[in-house]
Amino acid sequence: MTRWGLIGASTIAKEWVTSAIRATGGEIVSVMSTSAERGKAYAAEQGIPKSVTTLDALVNDPEIDAVYISTTNELHRDQALAAAKAGKHILCEKPLAMALDDARAMVKAAKDAGVVMATNHHLRNAATHRAMREAIKAGRIGTPLSARVFHAVYLPPHLQGWRLDKPEAGGGVILDITVHDADTLRFVLDSDPVEAIAFSQAGGMGQAGLEDAVMGVLRFENGVIAQFHDGFTTKFAETGLEVHGTDGSLIGRNVMTQRGTGTVTLRDASGEHELPLDHRNLYETALSAFHAAVAGKGQPSATGEDGVWSLATGLAVVEAAHTGKTVRIETGF
Repeated sequence: MTRWGLIGASTIAKEWVTSAIRATGGEIVSVMSTSAERGKAYAAEQGIPKSVTTLDALVNDPEIDAVYISTTNELHRDQALAAAKAGKHILCEKPLAMALDDARAMVKAAKDAGVVMATNHHLRNAATHRAMREAIKAGRIGTPLSARVFHAVYLPPHLQGWRLDKPEAGGGVILDITVHDADTLRFVLDSDPVEAIAFSQAGGMGQAGLEDAVMGVLRFENGVIAQFHDGFTTKFAETGLEVHGTDGSLIGRNVMTQRGTGTVTLRDASGEHELPLDHRNLYETALSAFHAAVAGKGQPSATGEDGVWSLATGLAVVEAAHTGKTVRIETGF
């Protein structure tokens, strides 16, 4: 059994990750919040035995094997480095850090310490995206040529906060949502992005100059060009992912979501065929793979290196939107 400490008394931990840890055989031992009052209330609500107020107290707890980091983005690096130094396995929220050098340092520290490091990119665990990946690998659409991602949603009031008013914490739609698009496309297409171009928008939700919507295009190493639309401001849109090839198209609907839902239709010369899907909880799939990796069996569904790739893509999109230029995507690997 893997025993966990939560770094951050967060909404995502409360709504998704604590239940996934427990459903896959893990135990949550402690939670860290800089507010003692919040930490105690959170621990009581979630049935967690201990709450602490310092990073040192959590990572140096001998009863903890692994940590889940879900604080604001600018805090991830130091928290991950401390966890690795203490010999704890690490599951970190995306984006891994605010700068590529920091993200690479986190991955290196985990490797040097011999601990598992994963990025919480949940979407690659969806049955829809896995079915699309397998269909492409099987040649069912021929050679992939293009893709489109619709990931413009409405950010509910209880999640707005720092995402809309704290640029220093990595707020804005690009580092929150576009990084998920990048990871999902890398997974589905089995290719790395090499260039980005984008326009961002301030539609009235983002404060302090933060973008609340973005559209752009990524070019991939295999020649695919992928269009993306991400937003916090679109109350009535649906999400989707399409991949179009020389011999067919894959149409995913309502697939860019935390829930195990959505459909995938294959369109080709013989007509339309809905792909069979085995929907499961995305976070439980991720935690099952993480727990297996801790036990020496395989690797996490999204590694630390995967998190570096998505951050590199997100930062390139930020630069492209600010400069109006096409930006190369470099990970330093």
